[in-house]
Amino acid sequence: MLWVDKYRPRTLDKVIVHDDIASNLKKLVSEQDCPHLLFYGPPGSGKKTLIMALLKQMFGPGAEKVKMENKAWKIDAGSRTIELELTTLSSTHHVELNPSDAGFQDRYIVQEIIKEMAKNRPIDTKGKKGFKVLVLNEVDKLSREAQHSLRRTMEKYSASCRLILCCNSSSKVTEAVRSRCLNIRVNAPTNDQIVKVLEFIGKKEGLQLPAGFAARIANHSNRSLRRAVLAFETCKVQQYPFTVDQGIPPLDWEQYVSEIASDIINEQSPKRLFLVRGKLYELLVNCIPPQIILKKLLSELLKKLDSELKHEICHWAAYYEHRMCLGQKAIFHIEAFVAKFMSIYKGFLIATFG
Repeated sequence: MLWVDKYRPRTLDKVIVHDDIASNLKKLVSEQDCPHLLFYGPPGSGKKTLIMALLKQMFGPGAEKVKMENKAWKIDAGSRTIELELTTLSSTHHVELNPSDAGFQDRYIVQEIIKEMAKNRPIDTKGKKGFKVLVLNEVDKLSREAQHSLRRTMEKYSASCRLILCCNSSSKVTEAVRSRCLNIRVNAPTNDQIVKVLEFIGKKEGLQLPAGFAARIANHSNRSLRRAVLAFETCKVQQYPFTVDQGIPPLDWEQYVSEIASDIINEQSPKRLFLVRGKLYELLVNCIPPQIILKKLLSELLKKLDSELKHEICHWAAYYEHRMCLGQKAIFHIEAFVAKFMSIYKGFLIATFG
């Protein structure tokens, strides 16, 4: 088992980083009822850890006995029948799913499937709370129509169901949904908090950490606890005992994006654009989020640019990121940014060197 799972806090009492939030959640569930909740914050901040610890606090060990189901649904949409396949994780007390996986058909997931799940109370509560919990991930990626349907579901089935929503940015969640939830901001952990967790894991694993080694991993993690723990385990696999000047290996996909940036800088041509497109596809099919790819690609390109071009390139990166949020096919917009960059950079080289 990876350390990131092995040392994940299972109960609210054992949460180290966000102990203040955990304490408030304990008080919340000690009452008879619990409101709908919206957890939001950057990736790797600990939202899912808090949610799973909260479920165990509410329902006991049964909340950890989950099974994965890949179920096909047929939904009657007026003149046609829509077939959707949805993966869910469920226990006796809760169901976890990602409705945005359905893309532009996400409203049917909310209107039919979530509504169907929300209707049903747990059959045997054994003195536990008499409602089922639906955990919905990435609600900030849901369409407006899906979010409006979600609001109606929250109102209509509040007696038998509680929703726990999870997202990176609450600004992309409609006000109607936000106002019906208790909003919980989960900040990215500080470097000192990350160091504390790494030292805790090192102690449990019986490792000797050189002075400043955990701090270097924390600085390299960009305040993502998940990333820091993964990097720590990678360092252990690559070389132990640790040395004071041991390198922190970059993630494979980050190294790949760095290579793509070098390809773009070295040649600007339709042939090179076609090559870059294939590499971008490779990243997307390996589930690297498109916004993260674009952000990292911009960062790598800016390292290689003259200062007079940086402002213009940042402008176009923001432009295509906005277009990507509005559209469906991320590859089109990342590729368009690469083509625009090639055009600007080639024009700059011609103007400078002739």
